[in-house]
Amino acid sequence: MKEPRESVFAYQAVYRYLTSIIDESASDLHVRLPSLRHLAERLNVSISTIQYAYSLLEKEGRVYSVAKSGYYALPAPAINVLYQGNDLLESVYVNARRPGMLVLCSDEPALLQSIDSPLLLQERELLRQYPRQPQPNSQPCGELELRMALAARYTTSPVRCWHADDVYIGADLRGVLEILIAVLGLKDAVVVVESPCDWVILRLFQGAGVRVIEWPLQANGKLHHDRLKHLLETEPVRLVMVSSGLNMPRGSQAPDEDRQAVAQLLERHECWVLENDCYTELGFEAPGVRFRDLLAPQRLMIFSTFEKIIGPEAPYGYLLSRQLSGEWQRHFLLRAFRLSSIRQKAIARLYSNGRIDQHLQLLRRRLKESKTRMTHLLQERMGETLQFVEPQGGATIWLRSSRRVDVRQVFERLLNEQVVIAPGELFSLQGLHTQHLRLSHNVGSEHDLVTALSLLGDALRREAID
Repeated sequence: MKEPRESVFAYQAVYRYLTSIIDESASDLHVRLPSLRHLAERLNVSISTIQYAYSLLEKEGRVYSVAKSGYYALPAPAINVLYQGNDLLESVYVNARRPGMLVLCSDEPALLQSIDSPLLLQERELLRQYPRQPQPNSQPCGELELRMALAARYTTSPVRCWHADDVYIGADLRGVLEILIAVLGLKDAVVVVESPCDWVILRLFQGAGVRVIEWPLQANGKLHHDRLKHLLETEPVRLVMVSSGLNMPRGSQAPDEDRQAVAQLLERHECWVLENDCYTELGFEAPGVRFRDLLAPQRLMIFSTFEKIIGPEAPYGYLLSRQLSGEWQRHFLLRAFRLSSIRQKAIARLYSNGRIDQHLQLLRRRLKESKTRMTHLLQERMGETLQFVEPQGGATIWLRSSRRVDVRQVFERLLNEQVVIAPGELFSLQGLHTQHLRLSHNVGSEHDLVTALSLLGDALRREAID
C-alpha cells in the first residue's frame, strides 16, 4: 500500500520538474521531452506517476504527445520586450519570469530536495482526524501545535527556553516583519543591519521609513566590532539585526569569538537585537555559537521562515519574542492572517517525528554537492575574472569582479542572452557591493551553467572600466 499512496503526491514534484525543463528549453522549436521510463528511473518513481504528470501538462497545453515517439514541449509565446524602468530589483523580478530565461539570481534551496510527499501525506492523515474546523481563525498567532514544536526546537536549556506563547506565526516573512516594525515603532528609527543584506528586508525597511545603517562585514567574513561600537556610541540605534548562523548572500559564518565580542558589546547598550535565523539550518557544518546563546532574552527577538527548508508549500514566517506579548497578540489579531490549520499541524508533526531533520540532512548534502560543482566550474573557467567566497551553506555564491566593471551593464547584457543574475548593489541601500554579484548554484544542468558562465565572462570583459 505504501507505493501507491506516495505516488499520489509524487506527481506534483514530477510536474514541477517537467515544467522547469520546459521553461529552460523554451524556444520556437518543439523540444522532445524525456521518456516515461527514463524519467521514472531518474526520479525513482513509478511510470504511472510520470504519466499522470504528463497528462496534466497536456491538458494545460504545455506538451503534446506523438504516437511511438513521446512527448514534446509546445513552443512558448515569444516575449521580447525587456523591462524599461529604472528599478533594478523590479527588472530582476520581471525578467526572471520571462519564458526561456536561465535564472541564476534565485535563492530557493528547498527546490533541490522536496518534502512534498511526507507533508501532503501527513495532511491527508490529519484531515481524517480533523474533518472540520468550526473556528478556523481562533488562533491568530498560529496553530498551537506548531508553536509548541518551534518553542521546543529553540529551547536549549532551562535558562534559554521558549514557550508556545513566545512564538508568533504569520502568512509570510514580510507580514511578520511588518508587524515587528509596527510593534517596535521603527518608523524614523535607526536600525543597524549586516551588509550585504537580503533585498527583501532592505526594501521592507526602506518602504516603512526606517533609517537603515549598514554594518559591512569584513572581507574575510568577520564582524567589524569597532565599527559597530562606533555606531552604537554615536547613533540612536533602536535595533541591531544580526545573522544567527550564515550571513546571506555571502554564505559565510563569523567566528565564535567575533560573536562573543559583539554580544558583549550589545549587552552594554539598550537596543533591541533581532536575530535572522532563516539560513542556520542550511549550513554545511554544525552551527557555532549563536547570539541567542549569548544574549539575555529580554531584548532579543528571532525571526525565520519555513520556506527556505520546506519550499513554497510552507511560506509562513515566524517570530520568537519573550517581551511585548500583548502588543504582538494585538497586531497579529488585527492583521488576521488566514493560515491553513491543517498544514500547520502537518508541519508540526514533521518536526516531532523527525522527518524535518531527515529532510535537512538530504537537503544539505545536495546543496553541498551543487556548491562543489559550481565552485569547480568557477575556478576552472572564471578564476582570473571573478573572486568568490567559499559558501558555508545555502544555495548561492557571492562573487566579486577582479577588475572594475559596471555590473549593472553586465546584468543588462546578460538579459539579451536570456540569463538573469543578481547584481551586488541590490543587497545594499547605500551604494555598497557594486563590484559584486550573487549567483545560484542549484539551477540548470552543467551545460547550462557552462554556457552561462561563458556569457558572464564575456560580459565582464566587455564592461570592464579601465
